[in-house]
Order: sequence, then structure tokens, then C-alpha cells
Amino acid sequence: MTRPLLIAPSILASDFSKLGEDVRAVDQAGGDWIHLDVMDGHFVPNITFGPDVVKALRPHSRKIFDVHLMIAPCDPHLEAFAKAGSDIITVHVEAGPHLHRSLQAIRALGKKAGVSLNPATPENTIEHVLDLVDLVLVMSVNPGFGGQAFIPAAVEKIARIRAMIGGRPIDLEVDGGVTPETAAAVTAAGANVLVAGSAVFKGGASAYRGNISAIRNAGALARGEAA
Repeated sequence: MTRPLLIAPSILASDFSKLGEDVRAVDQAGGDWIHLDVMDGHFVPNITFGPDVVKALRPHSRKIFDVHLMIAPCDPHLEAFAKAGSDIITVHVEAGPHLHRSLQAIRALGKKAGVSLNPATPENTIEHVLDLVDLVLVMSVNPGFGGQAFIPAAVEKIARIRAMIGGRPIDLEVDGGVTPETAAAVTAAGANVLVAGSAVFKGGASAYRGNISAIRNAGALARGEAA
């Protein structure tokens, strides 16, 4: 069964001086999930925020909080992010030696578990954990910064992972350089959750609805769901 097409605005591209306001704005503009990029300055070359910010933002939206942990080690912090209000917690296959344990811990905390792959990481690294995940996140840029250019090789990788997933109830998410122009290719390849930062937040709050709609319409056309 086809998974629904979802747009997940990434607050990495928002105005950090008014995070709560921007979360409310993209929620009201039609975002399906709120994507929160957590970076530690170690696993990736940037630092963003931790569980206290996730907790502070939780009252601003009832949408799914899609929390992407770009941190290593991740296991000591899973409980804090779960308690902060995360709905989905995604960890990187490259972030530690015990991926099964991390995913099991997320599930034990009552949250949906996701696994993410960097652009240079082959998809066979997640083959043996697919029964433990609710989401696979394909990075189409090297993680650490917003506003990067889309890496075209991600399209074929998405198609291969979609085939690996088969009939399992797993969402396939793509993050990095997603715009109306790239949305069609990744959606046609099998991605159903599109993370977009710069493409959503450009132009200020008055543009958010139109920006989200443009990405959604491009993806829907590629899925044969819109005229």
C-alpha cells in the first residue's frame, strides 16, 4: 500500500530568534510533520539545539515531531528526547556500533524509530534493521548545514531502498536540497516524506503556504495524484 505523501518543514532553516512562531506558522501553512535537526558539533560540523528546545516547542504544534539526531553517541540522550515530546526519533547508522540497540531503545521508550544514512553510506547497512524501524531517512546532502545542493545519486539510492522495504509499513524520507524541482525525482523514486528547509522558509511567513504547496504538488504529480 502506498504511503501518504508528507511534507516535513525543517526548522533548521527558520529564524532561531522566533522558533515557536515559525513552528506555528509552518503548521498552519500545511506542513504535515515538523522536522527537528539535532546536531552536536562532533558527528556533524555544527551545533543546533537539544531536548530542552524540543520540549519548549512542543506546545506550539500538535503535528508529528520528527526528530533527527545527528549526534554520537546517541544512546545516552534518547530518553531525554523522548520525554521532550519527540514522536519519531531517527538515529544514524554511522553514529555508533550498536544500531539494533539504539533502535530497540527508541521503541522501548514508546516512540517510532528511524534510521538515517549519509550520502556515502550504502543501503545494505540498514538491511538487517528494517524490522525495527518505522522510517528510513536518506540524506541527499552531507549532514551538518542547511542550504546545500542536492546530491543526484540519492535518487537511485532511494529507489533501491524502496525496493528493500517492500510491503513493510515504513516511511521513506529524504532530507537535503529538496525543492519543487527535486521533489518530483525523489518522489518518483519512492520517497513519501519530503524534508524541506530553505525551500519552505524562503520569503517569510506569508510565503510558507505557497512554498509547501509547490513541493507537495510536484511530489503528487510524480505519484500520479494530481493534475
